Amino acid sequence: MLSTCVHCGLCLNHCPTYKVLGMEMDSPRGRIYQVLQVNEGKMPMGDTFALHIDRCLGCLACEIACPSGVKYGHIVERARAQIEQNYKRPFLTRVLRNLFYKKIIVNFGRLRFVARLVRFYQRSGMQTVARKTGLLKLFGMADLDRLSPQIDKEFFFGQIGKTFPAVGERRGKVAFLAGCINNVAFSHLNRATINVLTQNGIEVHVPAGQGCCGALHAHAGFRAEARKLARNNIQVFLGGGYDAIVTNAAGCGSNMKEYDDLLEHDPEFAVRAKEFKAKVKDVTEYLAQIGLRPPKKKIAQRVAYQDACHLANAQRIRTQPRELLAAVGCQVVELPHSDQCCGSAGVYNVAQNELSMKILDAKMDDVTSVSSDLIATANVGCMIQLRAGIVQRGLSLPKSSGSEIGGWQLKPLHTTATVLPSLTAGKLGMVSASAGGSICGTTSPCGKCRTDLFREKCTSAAASS
Repeated sequence: MLSTCVHCGLCLNHCPTYKVLGMEMDSPRGRIYQVLQVNEGKMPMGDTFALHIDRCLGCLACEIACPSGVKYGHIVERARAQIEQNYKRPFLTRVLRNLFYKKIIVNFGRLRFVARLVRFYQRSGMQTVARKTGLLKLFGMADLDRLSPQIDKEFFFGQIGKTFPAVGERRGKVAFLAGCINNVAFSHLNRATINVLTQNGIEVHVPAGQGCCGALHAHAGFRAEARKLARNNIQVFLGGGYDAIVTNAAGCGSNMKEYDDLLEHDPEFAVRAKEFKAKVKDVTEYLAQIGLRPPKKKIAQRVAYQDACHLANAQRIRTQPRELLAAVGCQVVELPHSDQCCGSAGVYNVAQNELSMKILDAKMDDVTSVSSDLIATANVGCMIQLRAGIVQRGLSLPKSSGSEIGGWQLKPLHTTATVLPSLTAGKLGMVSASAGGSICGTTSPCGKCRTDLFREKCTSAAASS
């Protein structure tokens, strides 16, 4: 895997962290070199190594540019797993990471409890006081506060286990992954996704027993936990006779399409993981495949589309979202560098907030450079990040009403002189800006049995860990 890289450097100008920092160590080529050095015992697995590996967004723009086909994402995930096992992070960081990855996000009961606490903070007036008194700035939490999504009044957990019948003639039967954060902060997007599917003749099942897909765990180095979550979802989703397993989150979809890599040495789940992978579809991918029913109304707007990295780079899905926008009457306008990461990258904008904001600043320059009525993106993480960019630029966010067009829900929380919306799993919600106006937003390994530091053991023991 490591030897595939020929160190040509074509990846450098596609790497957001290299473009911001200008350091070889923070480029894909530089990180691969560091992995090689650690693997050969020439460099310690210490603070420097962990810093540069942690700074990687995992956007995979480098894989698109690489002429040698380097599986950079696999390399970084394995490197992070080794860091997690062999490097001692600061005490508070360890506590917070273990709490989030091993206790909260894997358990919907605990996630619900934490979400209720956050919702109380947001709606009781405590958040308003913290903002107006400057407490958030004093403790360096202002940027993080802007990134926190509004917790829903009604969670999506109650819909898990239900079946939603197709409207009109049934054209298909799918299982829907509700996700984790979507259950508490973007339940309206999950409902809009189901609505779009049913309005287009698809029977939607939300299987009981499903859990987090494990994407955040795999990206953070918690591969054992990611495997447990993958096994659970494979058991829950396979066997239901579904035409597809649909998700409205690009990060979830890209990770579930990697279950075969995650479980390739698991004697019980390796074959089933491949079967599972073959059924996984992003909702835009699936809708483009079956074709939309003619919408009742069309959106005669110019729409700039921002690619979500884990949709465009990881899953190679670029044309389908644009085709769907065109199908509902939109004129698609290409953003400059639409394939460049906005800096969201899962929890990256929290863990690497300062660098994330610099990457976002470059993205906002692109957003404000085009003439369009709307801007669309197909990932909630991107939507949150773009909203933060709106606030960062000091753009106003006046409120507006919403409507539904041909099964596509158009529900802006804010409108402005020039509106930039967000396509998230069939939902069109406002999230963007324009110069002089404002932005609005809704809410493979070689196969040999080796034990190299960055190659996982080809044993059943390793697979079951």
